[in-house]
Amino acid sequence: MINDIINGAKARMDKGMEAFKHELSRVRTGRAHPNLLEHVMVKYYGKEVPLTQASNVTVFDARTLNVTPWDRNAISDIEKAIRTSDLGLNPVTAGNVIRVPLPALSEERRKELIKVVRAEAEKARVAVRNVRRDANNHLKEMMKEKETTKDDERRAEEHVQKLTDTHIGTIDRMLAEKEKELMEI
Repeated sequence: MINDIINGAKARMDKGMEAFKHELSRVRTGRAHPNLLEHVMVKYYGKEVPLTQASNVTVFDARTLNVTPWDRNAISDIEKAIRTSDLGLNPVTAGNVIRVPLPALSEERRKELIKVVRAEAEKARVAVRNVRRDANNHLKEMMKEKETTKDDERRAEEHVQKLTDTHIGTIDRMLAEKEKELMEI
């Protein structure tokens, strides 16, 4: 029973880490990365679909993405979707390929992005701590119901705390790496 609580807490903390990693991948640095266009929606045959389902997105060089549509007729729709997205990008069509150059970030914009990344990191830390709180509450309930001993409860709480510390340490490392990446010119 205690193992179920600990394993459930670990699984929930891992999900929180994955969500944080996904959010970090969406923050634009000066470098080209295919995940940058992941959330762009394109009107494709009458439906709104993610850009990645209507085309292939690859890195051309450090500051340019190549978008190769599956269907030549969708080139203008894809170009329009990228241009109107909240990313502030200006795609250029070159035959069957759409090139998306990424402008260099200003110092002011870098600092804004660091604030955004730090806020996301804090949300991830809070999520991990909430999982710890829930697990500890379940352990206390088990103690009240006499389903476990005081020593077992204390050991389980220590284990949950170690999990929490490990996950928060990983979040902090990921944050430091992203901040360093954002400050590179």
